Amino acid sequence: MAADLRVFLDGSALFSAAQPGMGAARTILQLGEAGVVSLWVGPWVLRETDAVLERKTPESRAYFALMLDQAQVQVAAKASIEAVQQTWAVVDYMPDAQVVAEALEIGAHYFVSTDRARLVGNPRMADLPFSVGTPEDFLAWYREWLVRR
Repeated sequence: MAADLRVFLDGSALFSAAQPGMGAARTILQLGEAGVVSLWVGPWVLRETDAVLERKTPESRAYFALMLDQAQVQVAAKASIEAVQQTWAVVDYMPDAQVVAEALEIGAHYFVSTDRARLVGNPRMADLPFSVGTPEDFLAWYREWLVRR
């Protein structure tokens, strides 16, 4: 079942989805709203995204909460020390290692980020048990996944 497809969104993907207009990140949220994928974030991601919204567009925080609720976004538990240590070997920046560990803990199939410098562009991310890409990359991957199943 497609709803068993676990998609983890990092803060950059969530922030992108919260912006006006219809982009790939917003489309991913619509897939969650339709119940065809299972969307996940972690507590670290929520705190990070809320802090960015508070700083840049505080008026959008209520919309952001509604958007997450409508998309049926689930919140993972805090990542274990073991998961953080495993991701620290792949990601050199501790906040990113924490986020990637949250995705690892929930058994994500795909990790969505717009951070091309440290995450999407990091060749060591291929060592993890999930695919990594931008919102646009995920939508292309998802289309292929639908054809393969």
